[in-house]
Amino acid sequence: MHSAVSSLWFGFKFEVPSFKVSASLGKLETRNLKPETLFAVLLLVGSPLVGAEWPEFRGPWGNGHAAAPGDTTPAGLPLHWSETENIKWKAPIPERGWSTPVVLGGQIWLTTATLDGHDFFALCVDAETGQILLNEKLFHSDKPEPLNNNVNCYASPSPAIERGRVYISFGSYGTACLDTAARKLLWERRDLPCRHYRGPGSSPILFENLLILTFDGVDVQYVVALDKKSGKNVWKTDRTAAFNDLDAQGKPMTEGDYRKAFSTPLIVDVNGKTEMLSAGSRAAYGYDPRTGRELWKVNHPGYSSAARPVYGQGLAFIMTGQGQPGLIVVRAGGEGDVSKTNVVWKTNQGAPKMPSPLLIDNLLYMVSDDGGVTCLEAATGNPIWKERIGGTYCASPIYADDRIYIPSTQGKTTVLKAGRKFEVLATNTLEAGCMASPAVSGKSLFVRTKTHLYRIEAASDGKK
Repeated sequence: MHSAVSSLWFGFKFEVPSFKVSASLGKLETRNLKPETLFAVLLLVGSPLVGAEWPEFRGPWGNGHAAAPGDTTPAGLPLHWSETENIKWKAPIPERGWSTPVVLGGQIWLTTATLDGHDFFALCVDAETGQILLNEKLFHSDKPEPLNNNVNCYASPSPAIERGRVYISFGSYGTACLDTAARKLLWERRDLPCRHYRGPGSSPILFENLLILTFDGVDVQYVVALDKKSGKNVWKTDRTAAFNDLDAQGKPMTEGDYRKAFSTPLIVDVNGKTEMLSAGSRAAYGYDPRTGRELWKVNHPGYSSAARPVYGQGLAFIMTGQGQPGLIVVRAGGEGDVSKTNVVWKTNQGAPKMPSPLLIDNLLYMVSDDGGVTCLEAATGNPIWKERIGGTYCASPIYADDRIYIPSTQGKTTVLKAGRKFEVLATNTLEAGCMASPAVSGKSLFVRTKTHLYRIEAASDGKK
């Protein structure tokens, strides 16, 4: 495979005049590559996610983009669909789950749980036919904590998949690794404590030989890395935020509600240094993902952070969550408490509580929970446009074919043209709404509604 790439990736622009990868030998010719270019290419080629279609929450890059950095080849995703148009198959999904489906090697993996939270399942679906190949109960809880809300469920964390293995987590209710060929359990953990209080939410991520999990509960808050092969702890790091939430009796207010978070970390390169961006309650962090060492911290007033950070141009874009929903933009690569030194800009206008943002061509797009869409200049925060598309939103938007796909909880997906002008290209409706974020594989869009999983693909006659 020969390639010439010019792309803004991990916050810097790199030029790859020519490199060659041998698929059979996994060999990379690196002549004439600059050191920073070589780092980016090796990270790409050496990643277990190479060749994966949609391996984790928000896709292969963790940022909602379907295409690789610099790849402008059209994916050919459908622009229009309905219950009777451009639906290749529609499969009912039992029980309840808001996890994003992950796609690799002709398999789709997702999770569900019973409404009462007693039983937790892994599902494998054939990507070509929609047939359920596996519906396996992995965990049981005699006394699950009531959710106490109508937004979350017991199967919200999305799986993470690589060749040969899929990793599934239900937070403190259990984490498991399965062989994707035999569809058999390889290892499990039931001993990672956390009182989620309103249900688990943070999704697992893969990095080198590690599976990284986030536990931000009302009682404990920590990040832990497990060895992918054995499931054993490699490192564990407690959060260091000052919650300042004790009542007159010295107990956390609202049972510790102000200590929770649901966000999924993002691993990025910051000037040749690998960092893991993680949003928690009352603070956001940068960690060394290999050791778990806290590199830096930014304090903020929010709690229950749910959106996944995005990163570009050396800046981390982090949503603060509930309470005082807002966006803080942090210059990554700092040391210690950088609350007063590394916050480049921030805003409370248009910031979502749950949907993750998109960073596209130096523009930041945010979809608020109540249907407002905001476009800002990423470097400065200067507003470009703000419009309303109606509906309510929990799922995170995705970007493909120069389009932004935004699914609502009512079943409507609004498709916008990315750019400095607000332009609606299509509005598509399904019978049930989306709590889970969409996934992409080739020309197919996989949409999980509250009741079904759809494979949406343009008809072979070329109709869109």
